[in-house]
Amino acid sequence: MPDLRSLEVFYWTASLSSFSRAAERLNTTQPAVSQRVAALERAFGLSLFERQARSVALTAKGRELLVYAERFLRLRTEMMGAIAGPAATTGVLRLGVSETIVHTWLMRFIARMGEVYPGVAVDVAVDVSPIMRDALLRGDLDLALLVGPITMPRLVNRPLCSFSVAWIAAPGLAFGPEPVTLAELVRHPIITYPKNTNPYVQLHELLARSNLPPPRLYSNASLSTIVRMAVEGLGVGVIPPDTVRREIDAGQLRVLRTEARLPDIGFTATYANTPDCGLAAAAAGLAAEVAAGWAPADA
Repeated sequence: MPDLRSLEVFYWTASLSSFSRAAERLNTTQPAVSQRVAALERAFGLSLFERQARSVALTAKGRELLVYAERFLRLRTEMMGAIAGPAATTGVLRLGVSETIVHTWLMRFIARMGEVYPGVAVDVAVDVSPIMRDALLRGDLDLALLVGPITMPRLVNRPLCSFSVAWIAAPGLAFGPEPVTLAELVRHPIITYPKNTNPYVQLHELLARSNLPPPRLYSNASLSTIVRMAVEGLGVGVIPPDTVRREIDAGQLRVLRTEARLPDIGFTATYANTPDCGLAAAAAGLAAEVAAGWAPADA
């Protein structure tokens, strides 16, 4: 009977259609993956993959074995969750995070992970949500705290929190009396999230419906840069106030009372529904707890 490690190698080779990508996913070498697959094929006396130039495809028997391999691996994950405590868990959690969460409650989450899972290292990558979604689908991330939900069959979404979005500017930037009209706002450059994100799309649609002259719209993937530009008076930031509480309290920025309203930004803890997603699912639960206990007043 094949061992679990060989079934795991087979599963990821089949799921990623590549020996090299399976080796990266399992932190091993491509020759080691090839040897495991070849040993499985010898044990069963048949071919499991059709080798192609840059990828592999399952044979009919390979597709049949994949169903059983996934069952075994999910049962192993279930067993470890039921028998072994969190303190016995070791490894690395590859975490993707939106910068909005970095500026609010990420440090609390990492501290909580260290308390509950002392044997797990958290490898953090900060990026925009569309890129993190693709990384989850490729298997390059285990968990992402992003703008969601992501409605794709392979992904699981756990609600986290939502942030209101406001028009934020330096005190020295001149406006008419409040509530500030959209026409008055767009006299200045508007600084916000990148073009491939939901907040940018919603802002662009609002401006398009206004019948006003096209504004200077500066998109930026770095929330820190957006904040810095707003503090320097280079334009009006369209971001969550919760991310700039220190700057507001210090008098560097102010929230403008306006007629133009934008939808809140909702965040989810999202992970791929794979046989080994037990740690990602548990970490998503911890993230939900931290998000529920976080409040701007004590951030």
